[in-house]
Amino acid sequence: MKIGIIDADLIGRDKHRFPNLVCEKISGYWKGKGAEVHLLMDFSWSDDFDHIYISKVFTDTPVPDFVDELRDISLEKTSKIHVGGTGFYFDKAPNLPDEVEHHMPDYHLYDEWINGEVLRAKAEAEAKGITFNQSRFMVQFKEYTDYSIGFITRGCFRKCPFCVNQKFDHVFAHSPLEEFYDPSRKKLCFLDDNFLGCPQWRVLLENIIATGKQFKFKQGLDERLLTDEKCRMLFSSSYDGDYTFAFDNVSDYDLIHDKLKMIRKYNKTKSVKFYVLVGFESTDSNDIENALKRVELLLHYRCLPYIMRYMDKNDTPWKRSHYRSLYISIARWCNQPSIVKKMTFREFCIANQALHKTEGTLCSAMKSMTEFENEYPDVAKRYFDIRFGESNPNID
Repeated sequence: MKIGIIDADLIGRDKHRFPNLVCEKISGYWKGKGAEVHLLMDFSWSDDFDHIYISKVFTDTPVPDFVDELRDISLEKTSKIHVGGTGFYFDKAPNLPDEVEHHMPDYHLYDEWINGEVLRAKAEAEAKGITFNQSRFMVQFKEYTDYSIGFITRGCFRKCPFCVNQKFDHVFAHSPLEEFYDPSRKKLCFLDDNFLGCPQWRVLLENIIATGKQFKFKQGLDERLLTDEKCRMLFSSSYDGDYTFAFDNVSDYDLIHDKLKMIRKYNKTKSVKFYVLVGFESTDSNDIENALKRVELLLHYRCLPYIMRYMDKNDTPWKRSHYRSLYISIARWCNQPSIVKKMTFREFCIANQALHKTEGTLCSAMKSMTEFENEYPDVAKRYFDIRFGESNPNID
């Protein structure tokens, strides 16, 4: 049996650096049956493959037109082509068969590709007379080499209209940790939709902590569900990287304000990041103001905002907005921790202007900031000079 697996995101997205768990599970399942499995790096394959699996996570990952046509054909039971993932079906993606879903992932599926990337980079460095630092180069592949990855829970009860996770109306334990845990790997990465909403969260978190491994929840955690007990366990654990949450709706402002106080009480050392959704309810001045109001609160509590510009499978509304350039500028300011920790938004725009090469014209950041300030001076006065960690009378 000969199996071909295509990770469409790896092929179609520049600098994509996260393994496709579905691809790894499919590979693990077929290798367990003695099959010969190949990770294919393009969309052409020979006739001697018994099955071809094509998966993608992101809706905007480009694929050849014929692959979209194969999507419908692949649902037929007799098809040897299998197309799946949220990138193709959004919230209607078919489930994997249980025997695949609950199979140990093949954590070596990407080894040959990684080795090829190392050899290519090394050859390029040698051709330029540069010393190749392989350890530094390998950091970009850490999720492929260092982590056991899986869903310890599935589902979410929130039913947020912008979210792809619409299949379930509750959170439930999904995979026992040992199902995807490789003790030889340094760390654990969970892709759960809403771990803290699971009734068994305490036992599951105890099991995770008991491994002694660093761990992270890649999709973030729901800070609205934080309690003193959850904070004590979570913020005293061996967490990997930033604690990540989301601040999607300004209507949650008061609740999240209370949770930020709770986070500050229990977290003394680790960085905390919040995804900030913009461009969903509207793309007008109100949306800009609501985004800045959330950023202001986060900066006050020394949390890092990360601007997430909304897009669905068919549309990217902010790109048509009158404030398109301002959305870009705010995201560039917030999404670089080294910048947002040191500069206000105004200072960021001034710094960009200083680097602008065309004399007598404004750079896009300065232009978008100036135009909005002229149009809404009160909003600009409140938010354009807010600073990371600074006492704020609007919040205190």
